[in-house]
Amino acid sequence: MQQAADTVTKIDAEENKATTAQHTLSVYVSNKPGVLARVAQTFARRGYNIESLVVSPGRNDEFSRMSIGVSGNPDMLDQIIKQLMKLVDVVHCIDHTFDNSVVKELGLIKILCSPDERGEILQIAEHFNCKTVDLTKNSLILMITGDSDKIDALTEMTSNFEVIELVRTGKVVMARGSSTT
Repeated sequence: MQQAADTVTKIDAEENKATTAQHTLSVYVSNKPGVLARVAQTFARRGYNIESLVVSPGRNDEFSRMSIGVSGNPDMLDQIIKQLMKLVDVVHCIDHTFDNSVVKELGLIKILCSPDERGEILQIAEHFNCKTVDLTKNSLILMITGDSDKIDALTEMTSNFEVIELVRTGKVVMARGSSTT
């Protein structure tokens, strides 16, 4: 009886994990005022929270690329993508979650540290292939690039020190090869 209960619990946990998967979307839009608000409102109406958002001009100044990181039910996300495609200013929207894509993020971490602590922090920074972009008598700023898990791991490793500020760009995505982003 206990084994059956454990199996049901395991299946429930796996289903819950599948319904809250991390997704990375690329939305190619007209570069006009109000487009970001309309895209964000599409997610809000469906109860989705945008976890990361990066907007930048495309090759052509008339268009912008939005890289949006969200988590939630994949079926509901399909509905959001369909709703986005109905917006006049959206050229296309692609979910790159399961594609062969490059997904990166940049983080800056400012740490208050004494000269005695600096060596340990720099050792951690070297392990994560960070760059020191600012150094004063009492603090330093580390810059890290990589996937979200790498930045999360660095954040965890530096939590023993006094972190003054942490800034993350959010995910940027680009499809590999000749695939469209």
